[in-house]
Amino acid sequence: MCTAIRYQNSGHYFGRNLDLEYSYKEQVVITPRGRRFTLRSGGDFTTRYALIGMATVLCDYPLYYEAANEAGLAAAGLNLPGLARYFAPQEGKKNITPFEFLPWLLGQASDLSQARSMLEDLNLTDISFAPELPLSPLHFMISDRTGSLVVEQTEDGLHIYENPFDVLTNNPPFDFQQWNMRQYANLSAQNQPSRFGAGYPLNDYGVGLGAFGLPGDATGPSRFVRAAFHLANSRCDANTGHEVSQFFHILDSVSMLKGSTLTHEGKDDITLYSSCIDLDNGVFYYKTYNNSQVTAIRMDRVDLNSPNLFAYDLILEPQIKAGN
Repeated sequence: MCTAIRYQNSGHYFGRNLDLEYSYKEQVVITPRGRRFTLRSGGDFTTRYALIGMATVLCDYPLYYEAANEAGLAAAGLNLPGLARYFAPQEGKKNITPFEFLPWLLGQASDLSQARSMLEDLNLTDISFAPELPLSPLHFMISDRTGSLVVEQTEDGLHIYENPFDVLTNNPPFDFQQWNMRQYANLSAQNQPSRFGAGYPLNDYGVGLGAFGLPGDATGPSRFVRAAFHLANSRCDANTGHEVSQFFHILDSVSMLKGSTLTHEGKDDITLYSSCIDLDNGVFYYKTYNNSQVTAIRMDRVDLNSPNLFAYDLILEPQIKAGN
């Protein structure tokens, strides 16, 4: 289970919680400009824009979970088990495997308008990176400074949705999430006067009653509603540090606590890491389950015309600053 959000205040940010019961030794990875990728269904492309994001690197190939490019376009893949469907390569289509999708899109498109054009005639193919690495069933959120899209390929084909909520979670698919949000139109950050009926002395007894009914469980629809509510009502100073902190607070509201959610195999589904990408400045911030101190990796600290990937191991153990 995962949650991705786009957040704007004085700056623009994109990121996610990665909720899993195991790690793939992910790293923060920068892919420079001019890197050539060979596509599994034929042809190749060269990155016009440098990328920064979280990835597992295998055979010098960045398998990105989420990333943003230097132009400010970002994307993330989130789990959609049982519903995501990939097809064999089809003639006349842009045949892209799910693991190629992020570098293919972010390496070449600068904004949502260009992304929409690239998504025309897209076919997500059923070709895995390696036999021992089966494809994950994913749908995708794509964002820039102006808004967000959702891309889902299911049994009946490819669907592209405008995403006014700037949130994506997991099952059910996005069209259900949009419909489900209507049930929570009455929620408010402020207490509301009683509408129960005349003659009943139903005065409030504390703050927060305007959001009574905001779901608190770990399911995809509940996390979607909760993240959207906090995004819609966020207040923050126009300060990069405060905005990054606010972004992580929003993700914390939908994070997974060890022991509270178990997989069918009895393993702990936890938030392995939370990420926040500053789309204006190309900075990747993250924290991990046991290390709540935020770490920043900057694109402008490396040679973005280098032929090599830049990969940074995550700081997993607690980093506690002494106060005396």
